Amino acid sequence: MKIGPVTLDTPFILAPLAGYTDLPFRLLCREMKAGLTVSEMISCHGLVYGQQKTMAMMQTVPEERPFAIQLFGNDPEIMGQAAHIVSTHPVDIIDINMGCPVRKVVKKGSGAALMKDLNRAEAIIRTVINNTELPVTVKFRSGWTESSINAPEFAMMAENAGAAAVTVHARTWSQMFGGSADRDVIARVKEAASIPVIGNGDILSYEQGIEMMKETGCDAVMIGRGALGNPWVFQPDGRPETLDKRLPVLLRHLELAGQYLDTDRLLFRIKNHAARYLSGLPGAAGIRQQIIQCPSLQEMKHLLQDLKT
Repeated sequence: MKIGPVTLDTPFILAPLAGYTDLPFRLLCREMKAGLTVSEMISCHGLVYGQQKTMAMMQTVPEERPFAIQLFGNDPEIMGQAAHIVSTHPVDIIDINMGCPVRKVVKKGSGAALMKDLNRAEAIIRTVINNTELPVTVKFRSGWTESSINAPEFAMMAENAGAAAVTVHARTWSQMFGGSADRDVIARVKEAASIPVIGNGDILSYEQGIEMMKETGCDAVMIGRGALGNPWVFQPDGRPETLDKRLPVLLRHLELAGQYLDTDRLLFRIKNHAARYLSGLPGAAGIRQQIIQCPSLQEMKHLLQDLKT
């Protein structure tokens, strides 16, 4: 699959997830055959004002490429300035978030709120495109509510504005992350748009990703929550059934975390990731408790290495 000039090895993409898709996890997912990784959602204002924490979220390494930065905001001019800044970094794609349902984002007119304001959304897309040579993609939802599904119309607007691809999370804003993703909406977007369409929502396995592509005709799938504790989701064989077979990948995740994160400050985040690898295993609750009590990354590594049979 291609997004503008960027070729993806596989049509399985890691979604941006605030608090989760940091560099170590993205790198691990690339090693596990994700075709593209996307940064956590990055504030355009944070970039333009040079906020250190925001700038740090763009951290990447050559091994991760291709890599996309996802921007959010509701001011076309500021979004354009942010796109220019992103373009000076080793990035392959800029993605615009027009689907985040979180209230503090929506309240400011960003994220999914833009699905109610196509004129502003279009102005943002055009301004971003005018400020970068990189291909620009747009991620959005089915619509604001069940009675205002407008994803096909939104996709055509994005394509006419110059977007290289669109991603559809097939839930409305009002659904947040509840209920089920409506694949029929993705199929309708695919019919409406001639640029690549990426389907998103409720993909918990490689097989479900293949099914979504077959059922909707979408060109690729984006996996978010289904990848947490399960980077095997990008591979046909899926997540192993035993702790012994999961441990090497979990330990690799911890190795990457130690290499790229401030592990003292972000130990809680690493523990959160690690605990998810134990899903469905006998004795998982007890091991999770031990992980939570570890005072350092090194102690976590020792604990897990001791679990090896």
